[in-house]
Amino acid sequence: MLDATDRALLRLLQRDASLSLAALAEAVHLTTSPCWKRLKRLEECGVITARVALLNAELIGMGLTAFVQLKTRDHSRAWFERFVAIVEEIEEVTEFYRMAGDYDYLLKVQVEDMNAYDRVYKRLVNTIDELSDVSARFAMERIKTTTALPL
Repeated sequence: MLDATDRALLRLLQRDASLSLAALAEAVHLTTSPCWKRLKRLEECGVITARVALLNAELIGMGLTAFVQLKTRDHSRAWFERFVAIVEEIEEVTEFYRMAGDYDYLLKVQVEDMNAYDRVYKRLVNTIDELSDVSARFAMERIKTTTALPL
């Protein structure tokens, strides 16, 4: 269970994972040793899964975001495992979900332009059997994006 200090540490890290241990400890009114132990525990139990740098997709030439919905005719374990392995190899797929509702899967695809999206699309439909529908929606404007979870 997370206490108030754990939550405060996590809020700080979600905003800026480059904060020093000393800065984190000071912000939550701990010394560095107990602060480090809390962080270590949060990592070991899987609450903190990674510390990364977030990039501006547009500034690195990857400004087109597509949300791709997929339906399949095959729901077997073998098909699913093959499908996951293929999608995990497509680096332009930045998020991948199994869904409830009309579509079985949702992919977030980040690419430089429509031609790049078309290459991803062709890779999907030419290597994954039993897809009955592949439908994409393209983001016109990014209004809000965050990786921070509400704590």
